Amino acid sequence: MRADRAGGRSGLRVGMRCDAGTQIGVGHLIRCVALAEELVSRGVDVVFLGDLGGMAWALRQLSSRGLPLLPAPAEPEALLDLVRRRHLRAVVLDGYSLPAHSGAALRAGGLRVLAVVDGSFGLDQEADLYLDQNPGAADRLQTFPRAASPDGGAQALAGLRFALLRDLVRERRPPSAPPPRQQPAVPSVLAVFGGTDPHGAAAQVVPLLLATGRPLTVTVVAGRPETAATLSGLPTAESQRITVSPPLDDLPAAARVADLVVTAAGSSVWELLCLGTPTAVVCVTDNQEVGYRHVIAQRLAAPVGVLGELRALDPGARRAAVRVLDGLLSDPSARAELAARGWAQVDGRGRERVSDALLAGLE
Repeated sequence: MRADRAGGRSGLRVGMRCDAGTQIGVGHLIRCVALAEELVSRGVDVVFLGDLGGMAWALRQLSSRGLPLLPAPAEPEALLDLVRRRHLRAVVLDGYSLPAHSGAALRAGGLRVLAVVDGSFGLDQEADLYLDQNPGAADRLQTFPRAASPDGGAQALAGLRFALLRDLVRERRPPSAPPPRQQPAVPSVLAVFGGTDPHGAAAQVVPLLLATGRPLTVTVVAGRPETAATLSGLPTAESQRITVSPPLDDLPAAARVADLVVTAAGSSVWELLCLGTPTAVVCVTDNQEVGYRHVIAQRLAAPVGVLGELRALDPGARRAAVRVLDGLLSDPSARAELAARGWAQVDGRGRERVSDALLAGLE
């Protein structure tokens, strides 16, 4: 059936207000893409509003899915004017540096607003729904007084059951818990710290993998030339090999065949858990601290440490990181336990639940 001029088969149009770039990474974009895929599958028209920093990889995530991108004005009132002219009925706000009154202006103009938050980051927005995918989010959002919105009663979508995952992940999720794999002679490791690694985590973490002295092959996703140059110059043992890769369009496919993935503690962790991939995490930024702490406490991923401490050459932090990585590389049963627990916690249907809640107020 052809989409009508008012927006899709459903007659609805939804905007995704998010940005991406070499400094802020692509996490906000990727989870909005996941939600957009679900909405489009229901006949909703989706338009992205923001700035992707001219990144070819980021732009391709939208163009390959037929999702339009429009520049977003900074001022909340100008944003409201844009979404009215585009006949949008709802807007998803995903970004910590968006003007704080964006949600209030949109709601005052009759729009339904979903704010994607991480702990306290993003909670300055007024919204009808607050989505925090992090474990333990239910307890935090229960105490959040944004029943401080004028009419009160904002809805909380909290925890891993609302994790937003792309088609690429859902299609590759094992139908049953991933079976244990035998210990390979040379374990394969995928190291990825966001689409652009804006904080230079790879240059700090990959040497810790090499410091285990274990035979391994490491594929490192490096979005910037200077990072790639640094990694290519690292000294390796005879049984160790580093391959530097540009950002991958199908990262889940690479993750599924890796014996271990080492990554930043952002939204990509939920993808890896859903895939049943053994995962070790690094807390790269302050907004990742909540998710990092909870996945470690629930033993869904192994702790590599906090990037600031590793970068400061804290000897205790670096020794602890090498010890964790060495244990994972040498023990397939430890990796299998992580994989099974993660797979059980993230079922891949979070975006369906979020779409249900978002659209319920528009019907």
